[in-house]
Amino acid sequence: MNAPLYTTEILRLAASLPLARSVADPHGRGEKRSATCGSLIRTEVRLDGEGRVAEVAQAVQACAFGQASAALVRRFAVGRGAEDIFAGRARLAGWLGGEGDAPAGFEALAPARCKTGRHGAMLLPFDALIAALQQAGA
Repeated sequence: MNAPLYTTEILRLAASLPLARSVADPHGRGEKRSATCGSLIRTEVRLDGEGRVAEVAQAVQACAFGQASAALVRRFAVGRGAEDIFAGRARLAGWLGGEGDAPAGFEALAPARCKTGRHGAMLLPFDALIAALQQAGA
């Protein structure tokens, strides 16, 4: 028997996104849209004195996997610098493609690893965050 695609954990993560969708005086903003599914993620960041993410806000219009990934990316980002975030995105992409381990916490997305059409939605929150960091000069 096949395991369910939309697990309780994925749905819980998707529902955990906070209602606050902006950061006061953000240092950077990024927006990414998936050409394949139409998902849209808008991200704002505020950095600390060392260039690490101090605060992140997202506006997410995506499937449950994109929403769950956005919740995980939000948690992952706080306290990290751009280099760690780039590495986290690369690690997630590799894991989705069958290489290596997932970044800590992202194992919840395992049911969608075999659904390559969903990979873009799960990487989109990282891409929007990276765009925001780039605008912030990080």
